[in-house]
Amino acid sequence: MSRLMCQSAIGASTCLFILLIPGILLAQLVPGTGRKIEQVGDDFEDPQWNYIGNWPKSTEENNDRHNYPSGKSSNGRWYEGMKRGQPDFLRRVPTPTGGLAGSEGALMMRSLQTGIPGVPSYRTQQDDLIADTMYRLGRPISSGRMPSVVTRVYIAPFDRWERRKGATFAFRLACEPTNPRARSRHSDEPDTYWPGLLIDFHPKRGEKQPEDMASFRIRASRNGDYRGPAITETGWWTLGMSVTPDGMVHYYARKGIEDLTPEDRIASQYPYGFRAREMRTFFFNVLSGDDGKTWSTPWIVDDPSVYVAR
Repeated sequence: MSRLMCQSAIGASTCLFILLIPGILLAQLVPGTGRKIEQVGDDFEDPQWNYIGNWPKSTEENNDRHNYPSGKSSNGRWYEGMKRGQPDFLRRVPTPTGGLAGSEGALMMRSLQTGIPGVPSYRTQQDDLIADTMYRLGRPISSGRMPSVVTRVYIAPFDRWERRKGATFAFRLACEPTNPRARSRHSDEPDTYWPGLLIDFHPKRGEKQPEDMASFRIRASRNGDYRGPAITETGWWTLGMSVTPDGMVHYYARKGIEDLTPEDRIASQYPYGFRAREMRTFFFNVLSGDDGKTWSTPWIVDDPSVYVAR
């Protein structure tokens, strides 16, 4: 049983969907609820949209090198992840068929060398493209304001995917917990954690699985990642995540470009046992096998947007 609860104190368009399950009361916030924050996110409609790579990219995770200056978009809305570096290919492209009405541009991301360029690791590695949210707003967004992020993702036909089992893409948040990790009292670094929706590829394998498929991976439960719903159809999908005042993260996905609804919720979790005090930003990951010769699966995103319900 479920019911919709609207709170006039935070605006007529703000609704919490209450799931009533025996022994459980779960309030979910549908991503896209409330007011869109125009200072962050992107629609990629500017024909002059450009990304300034400032190569070589950062490889801190592998060899402690930041390789400044870092990469950034010309509109100041995206920047290179300094831990792993940015995707090797970042370009505005025509919006694939079936995208948002009126959209003429979207962003393609791919990577060839996800580890240290020129030094293949032959293991899965990733690059990060980070939305400049916290710095453009001047502060993180508290969970009390009920933030959410929505993006459209074009999933290419499976015959265009890197033929590697495992994670290939991720849409993630950066959150700071109310119950911080144990750390040095001399450190002023945030105890950031990174919940998200990953996409795993499952190549066909004979009679057991005669067709290629993919699945969502939820990051994370209290105990870590777990497998989510299957993806058997390619094309446009709408993904979203939200944070409620109790610090819970809610995950949503639906086939198509329509706005998310309560029925599109696929998980609600306290990742790793943390409760989010605030959302710092969101970002995308592109993953590959880092063999020095095989490009990652091509990923296209459009209209990633941040909302607050309060």
